[in-house]
Amino acid sequence: MSKLVVIRVRGQVRVPVDVTHTLLSLKLARTNSFTIVEDTPAIKGMLQNVVSFVTWGELNEETHKKLTDRVKKEGKNKVVCLQPPRKGYGRKGIKVPFAKGGALGYRAEKINDLVERML
Repeated sequence: MSKLVVIRVRGQVRVPVDVTHTLLSLKLARTNSFTIVEDTPAIKGMLQNVVSFVTWGELNEETHKKLTDRVKKEGKNKVVCLQPPRKGYGRKGIKVPFAKGGALGYRAEKINDLVERML
């Protein structure tokens, strides 16, 4: 199974209760926090529930190693957040899907470029 990295893009204001519950289940408590998950049908369903608040994609080995090193350096029990990306999320901002030039939703392999800009 492939690994997915999920990054929370939007904040905590005016978030529905069921979306908040799903975000906390994914351990995405704050903006720019991330989690690495397996690509399973259950995770896909959770991501569809929170598609308006997160971005995700397949993780390559090099980026996976950098993220796990960051988690080890920060500490296991802490919520590890990345920096905001250099040059921003996209030209249309954080309220528009990635397919239309924004930041939300599925990015496939391009998530690795975003993670590099956030490290």
